[in-house]
Amino acid sequence: MTHLKYDINEGLKSFRNNKRAVLLDVRTQEEYNAKHINGSLNIPIQSLEKIIFEVENYSTPLYVYCHSGTRSARAAKKLRQMGYSNVTDIGGIADYKES
Repeated sequence: MTHLKYDINEGLKSFRNNKRAVLLDVRTQEEYNAKHINGSLNIPIQSLEKIIFEVENYSTPLYVYCHSGTRSARAAKKLRQMGYSNVTDIGGIADYKES
């Protein structure tokens, strides 16, 4: 189980090196529409249980981010409680440096 919290930029490097991984944005649809990281899946933290429709395999690597890192930490904890075994909180898009 991965419990480490990454700098979002380091976390994205790890995500991009893993072909099976899913990048999960847990912000609201409005926040996501305003700015998001290409290739990310938007499931707001309030609707997190819907992830099962997108990610059926509980061992799929999930890289979770939000705006500042607060919601992503809560979402990562909830995902682990739901049975997802490979969850990494990479923090907030506020610290993202586009490359």
